[in-house]
Amino acid sequence: MTQGRVVEYIDQGRFVCAVCLQDKGGRLHLLTLNRREVNIPPKRALSISRESIPVDRPREEILDRLRRVEEARSSLKEQVNVQELWELIHDEQESFDHRYLAQLCFGEQITDDHCSALMRALFEDRLHFKLKDGRFLPHSLEKVEALIKQREEEAIREERLRQGSLWIKGLTEGRETDPPACAEEIVEVLKQLALHGKEAPDYKFGAELLSRAGTPGGLRAARRLLVRMGVWEEDENLDLIRLEIPTDFPESALEESERLARRPFSGEGREDLRDLPVITIDGPATLDFDDALSVVFDGDDVVVGIHITDVAALIPPDSPVDREALLRASSLYLPGRQVPMIPPDLSQEALSLKEGCDRPALSLLTRFDSEGNLKEHRFTTSLIRVKKRMTYDEVNETLSSDPSLRALHRLSVRLRNRREEQGALQLSVPELIFLVEENGLSVRLLEQETPSRNIIAEFMILYNALAARLCKEEGIPVLYRTQEAPSERLEVDEWGYLYYVFRQRRKLYPLKMDTEPGAHAGLGLDAYTQATSPIRRYLDLVVQRQIQGFLTGAGPVYTEETLGRIRLSVEPVLRNLLRVRVNQMRYWTLKYLRQQGRRAYRAFVLDVLKSRYRVVLTDLLFVTEVKRNEGPTLSPGRPLWVLLSKADPWEDIVEFEITDAPQS
Repeated sequence: MTQGRVVEYIDQGRFVCAVCLQDKGGRLHLLTLNRREVNIPPKRALSISRESIPVDRPREEILDRLRRVEEARSSLKEQVNVQELWELIHDEQESFDHRYLAQLCFGEQITDDHCSALMRALFEDRLHFKLKDGRFLPHSLEKVEALIKQREEEAIREERLRQGSLWIKGLTEGRETDPPACAEEIVEVLKQLALHGKEAPDYKFGAELLSRAGTPGGLRAARRLLVRMGVWEEDENLDLIRLEIPTDFPESALEESERLARRPFSGEGREDLRDLPVITIDGPATLDFDDALSVVFDGDDVVVGIHITDVAALIPPDSPVDREALLRASSLYLPGRQVPMIPPDLSQEALSLKEGCDRPALSLLTRFDSEGNLKEHRFTTSLIRVKKRMTYDEVNETLSSDPSLRALHRLSVRLRNRREEQGALQLSVPELIFLVEENGLSVRLLEQETPSRNIIAEFMILYNALAARLCKEEGIPVLYRTQEAPSERLEVDEWGYLYYVFRQRRKLYPLKMDTEPGAHAGLGLDAYTQATSPIRRYLDLVVQRQIQGFLTGAGPVYTEETLGRIRLSVEPVLRNLLRVRVNQMRYWTLKYLRQQGRRAYRAFVLDVLKSRYRVVLTDLLFVTEVKRNEGPTLSPGRPLWVLLSKADPWEDIVEFEITDAPQS
């Protein structure tokens, strides 16, 4: 019978010493030192004493006897040197009974208290032995060393949690708190939480860190803390960090860029076109000018020069600058920020077609008759000098009084009409521009269908189309841009052009890149490549190198096989850049909406869903969803007003509800 015996068991990681008041067979009814009565199954008992305590005595007397047992065992435990015991037997590679181990520690004459002391010491140590099937098995030397290292790491982790949580608590309470020694590690954990949430490598540590600091908002607090610390700006672009898109250039690229920018350029072997009246047409904030136009009247003919900065003339293939450009694939233009593909001392200086500066170019000289028919054309490596820098607005304002600009406009209209006759689709919409001003964020829609923008668009398309024709006819390996005809051609209906554009875009097939030429249905062309923006797009630079090699007789730089490898390298990067641009436009739109507060916006129905409408905000070209009201279903294209309920750019949350038209 177990009644009256001292029973020890583990509860919540601690040794519990108790006396058995009653043995119920399948359960032991115990009294613990803290006066609790508990029932445990016999198999939970780690040890049962041979001696017993009379349980028919008063409760206080029983507890006093039990307390003396506890004190004796605790005292004896301090005499057990677990490491010495382990060193004595660990080479034997076998398990041991606790009584045998107690005899090794205390001698042959041992009591229940000695055995308990031995088990307590081994249990608390947990480094040198493990309990298996009621016997103690010594760990190997390698296991002990691994456990020691683990404990050291856990101690470091605990100290970081302590220091870090105190620091964060101080920050959230607005107190001046000195950063702890582990501040860098804490900041890195917060970054990972803000970027990846529960997928962060140190998610458990970070979650516990914020919990200990009592930070409201859970994981969402990480970004707020990083802004408060000054690590991130309020509008930090997390996609750039998350997708590991480089924003700074390595030292090797910067050093080479500086050297190339300083190197004198010789125009030897190039056609000198510096007497041509070359102009650039760009936005007022443009810094990297890579295309220019010239117009010369020759009788009834008009000779238009399309001049593209010759990046290939300055940047050697597989150089540090070139490798960095390949890695980036394209310049990235975001609201309030530009991430260039090529370092600025080249992209904005030595390679930029700046007014009054001699620059190498790859020029296309075209001759049109009085009816706007292309009579002849040729590509040439050239040396040009821009005579005047113009903005889109300046061109639009002076178009009627400038014969050259009028000629460019007339020809651009003729070029577009011909493409449309060949099936080209015109699906442009205004560009949404964000402006950060003193009184907050403002937006405007920049119209794309203006004479100046159409001039640039059509002559760049012409350059690329004729470059594709040259490469196709001469067998120059390049990457062509192709697009199948849309699955359906729609017409502008009663709901207007904007509704038509959003619907027609869904009918388009994706663009493809291939070394085999093919039709580009969207542009209405039988072959197309891109070579007009070599400062900003790496594949344009690749095409430029191929054409330049043909014109100079040096031959192509790349084989078809190499072009295929370049395409595979560039395509995923371009997808990431597109994702960044789309997400940033959404972020800034939500920020603008939040700033405007609860107000109504004009919209039209794009799709009718089961319980919601997908709508387009016409003043922001923003697609969102809104819950359907009771009553008749609105058909696609139908205009409506929606009221903003909530907008949170950090959490990517936006909510609207249908409302009545605001009263004027």
